[in-house]
Amino acid sequence: MKLPERVGNRIRELRKAKGWTQEQLAEAASLHYSYIGGVERGGRNISLETLDKIATALQVPALELFRTEEYTNRQQALDEHMVMLSSRRTSEITLLTKINKDILTAIDVKSE
Repeated sequence: MKLPERVGNRIRELRKAKGWTQEQLAEAASLHYSYIGGVERGGRNISLETLDKIATALQVPALELFRTEEYTNRQQALDEHMVMLSSRRTSEITLLTKINKDILTAIDVKSE
């Protein structure tokens, strides 16, 4: 999926999370509702200024328009590992790092 489609899908997700119609988002962003439809389908090559208007209307940081479910799931998994490791002694973290490297090497070899 190309970037305009991913961003469009994310805008749709955020709009629906607010319970808004395309018309409501368009009004809040000072855009035409048919334009919002094109953006959500990934059919518009929108400017940074338009992205800013949409982010402002949705009351989210512009970066949020680029976050995907895959990114969010990945970040949550990484955060979980950080929480698990944060209370460990340095020697335990060093050991776990070695174990993880060995596991990842085995996975890489298997997938070749």
